[in-house]
Amino acid sequence: MTQFVVKPGTKNLQHRGEKLITTHCCYCGMQCGMHIRVNEKSGKVVGVEPRYDWPVTMGKMCPKGVTAYQTVDHEERIKKPLIKKNGQFVESTWEEALDLIEKNYKKLQAEHGQNALSVFGGVSMTNEKCYLVGKYARVALGTRFVDYNGRFCMSSAAGGFMKTLGIDRGSTLPWPELEHTDCFFMAGSNTAECHPTTIQWLWRARDKGAKMIVADPRETPTARIADVHLDLKSGTDSALANGIMHILVSEGYVDEKYVNERCNNYEELQRSVKEFTPERTAQITGVSVDKIVKAAHIFGRSPRSVVMFARGVEQQMKGVDNVSLYTSMALLRGQIGKFASGVATFTGQGNGQGGREHGQKADALPGYRKIDNPEHVKYVSSVWGIKPEDMPKAGVSAYEMFDEIQRGNIRSMHVICSNPAVSAPNNNYIWDSFKKLDFMVVSDFFLSETAEFADVVLPTTTWAEDEGTTTNLEGRVIRIRKVKEPIGEAKTDWEIMQLIAERMGKGEFFPYKNVPEIYEEFRLASKGGKADYYGITYDRIEKEDGVFWPCPSEDHPGTPTMFRDSFGTPDGKANLAAVAWQEPGEVPSKEFPHTLTTGRVVFHYLSGTQTRRTPFLMEQCPEPYAEMHPELASRYALQDGDFIHLETKRGEMEVKVRITKAIREDHLFIPYHWGKELSVNKLTSPALDPTSRMPEFKVAAVKIKKVL
Repeated sequence: MTQFVVKPGTKNLQHRGEKLITTHCCYCGMQCGMHIRVNEKSGKVVGVEPRYDWPVTMGKMCPKGVTAYQTVDHEERIKKPLIKKNGQFVESTWEEALDLIEKNYKKLQAEHGQNALSVFGGVSMTNEKCYLVGKYARVALGTRFVDYNGRFCMSSAAGGFMKTLGIDRGSTLPWPELEHTDCFFMAGSNTAECHPTTIQWLWRARDKGAKMIVADPRETPTARIADVHLDLKSGTDSALANGIMHILVSEGYVDEKYVNERCNNYEELQRSVKEFTPERTAQITGVSVDKIVKAAHIFGRSPRSVVMFARGVEQQMKGVDNVSLYTSMALLRGQIGKFASGVATFTGQGNGQGGREHGQKADALPGYRKIDNPEHVKYVSSVWGIKPEDMPKAGVSAYEMFDEIQRGNIRSMHVICSNPAVSAPNNNYIWDSFKKLDFMVVSDFFLSETAEFADVVLPTTTWAEDEGTTTNLEGRVIRIRKVKEPIGEAKTDWEIMQLIAERMGKGEFFPYKNVPEIYEEFRLASKGGKADYYGITYDRIEKEDGVFWPCPSEDHPGTPTMFRDSFGTPDGKANLAAVAWQEPGEVPSKEFPHTLTTGRVVFHYLSGTQTRRTPFLMEQCPEPYAEMHPELASRYALQDGDFIHLETKRGEMEVKVRITKAIREDHLFIPYHWGKELSVNKLTSPALDPTSRMPEFKVAAVKIKKVL
C-alpha cells in the first residue's frame, strides 16, 4: 500500500487500499487544506480528508469542499472534443477540432484584423494557467482583447487598494492573526456562508472579548452573531463609511501620529466627511442613528481592528470608492501594517488573488505591470522573446467585450474556465452577443451554459488532474497537486493554449514540457513588479507551507504583513479617500419600486457549473428563491412558497418566494448560481464602476407581480 507522507500529529486515517494526496480545495479563496483519497487500483478519487495542520483552515471544510472530489469522475464530464454540426454537438478528434479552430481564426484575422479574436479567462485556475492566458491572447493570437471573470468579482477591491495603498493584495495580514483582533468591521460579506472556514478565527477572537460589526441589507448568519448589525440599503456603503469616519474624526478616535506620518489627504477627508453627520448618514442608508454611533464607538475604541469586505461592497458602480473608504477607516485608526490589524477582502474565486496579478486583465501584464507603461512592456517582452512593438495595446473590460461583439469588432471568443452566460449581468445581452459571434470556442470540463453557445468545446481537466500554484485570500502562494490522470481525452488548459499557439505559428513562444517550466518563466515575468513572486520556488512552498508575496528573492522571507514601514505608492504614503456621495446607478421608482440584490449561498459556487452537478448540494438547495420580508409579502398577498414574476429594465423571471424577517422590507435577495430561465442575472444592472469596470450586480430596481 502506497502512503503519502503527512505531517506528524495529523488526525487523518489512512484507508486500506488508498493513498492520500495533499492539496487544496478548488473553490473559494480560503483554499482549504485537504488530502484527496485515491483508490490505488482504479486510480479514481473516492473521498477527501480535511488537513488539520494547514494553518489557515485547521481541518475545517465547508459542504462544497467536502464534496468537491465528486466532480472529478462525474458522468457528465466532457471526454472528447465537441464540434457543433447542424445545431448539435458531435464528438470529434483533437486534430479535427484544432483544424477547425486554426481555419476560422486565420480566416477571421485575415478579413477583420488581429483583434477580431478575443479571450475570456477565469481565476478558478492555477497561477501558471492564468499567466498563460494573457500570453496566449497577446502572443499566440496577437489580440488586445483579453479579460477575465475576476472583473465580476475582485476588480473593485483591486482598484480601491491600488488607489489607497498602492498595491493590491487581498489581505494585509495573515489569517491566524485574526484570533487576536479586538474588533471586526465586516461590510457586504456573509462570511458564515461564503467563507465559512474563517468563522473559527472570529469565534476564537470573540471568546477573548472581540466585538463584531456587520453591514449588510440582510440579517445573514454572519449578521446574527454581530454586536451591531448595520442594516443599510444596498448601494449606500460609501455614505455609511463616511458617516463612521465623521464620528472618528469629530470625536477624537483618529490616530493622528500615524495619519500625519503615513497618510496623504487627511485635510481633504476631514472636509468630505463633515457633512455625514449620524442623522444624514441614517437618512441615506436607512440605518438608525443609534446603530451608526454605537458601531463607530466600538470601532474607534478597539486597539486592534480589521476591516473586512466582499462582493456586497465591491459589486457596485461605486465599488472602488467603497473599498477606498472602508480602507480609509482602517487607516484613520492606524491599523494597517500592525499585528492582528488591517484590511482584507474575501476572495470569491479559488485564485482570485493570483489570477488578477499576472496578465489576463485587459490593461495588465505579469507582476501587476501596466500595459500602457513602456518600461513594463519592454521587460515582459524580453521575457516572452517578442519585440515591444509587437505587444498589443490595452483591451477592454469583460462586460465591454460584449459591446465590442455587438459593434462587430470582436468576431470570435475563446472562453477558458468561465461561464459568463450565467455570471455576467444583463444575461439577455450576453446571450445575444454569443449568437452574433462568427466562431466561438470554449474550454471546460462540463457542458456549461456558455459552452452550449460554442462551435467547438475542448475538454479540459479539473483541478485534481493538473498541478501548479494558487494564491489564497491572504496572499499566500500554495501548491495544487495532481491527484490522477485526466479523464478520457481531456487536456489541461495550458496544453490546449500551447496546441493552438502552434497552429497559429507561435509555437516557439510556448515550448513548455511541464508546469514547472511555466512557473519558472512566470516567476521571471513577475520579477520587479508590484506582485513579485520571483523568490517563491516550488521547494520553498513545500518547506514553508506557502510563501507570501511580495517575495523578490529566494532569501527573502516573504511578506505575511503588508505595509509595516511604507505603502506601495510613489511617496510611500497611503492616500486617504475623500469621496462625495452619489446614488447607485439605479434607484427605486414608481414603475420599479423595490431593490433587488444578489449573492451566494453556502451550498453553491459561482455559476453552479460544478455544484449543481453534486447531488448532496442540490438536495440542500435545488433552486433559486426570492427572500422577502413579511411586510412586503403582505402587500402582494403572498405566502411562503408562492411564485412571483420579477421584472427590471433588462429582463424578467419567475421565482419562488421565501418569506423571512432577515431582510430589509424594501429589498429582495436572490442567489445567482443558476442559468437560463432560473438566472437572476437576466435582471441585474450592467452599470460599470468608472475605474474597475465592475458591473453593479448588487443594486437593481425591480417590480413584483404575484403569479396566479
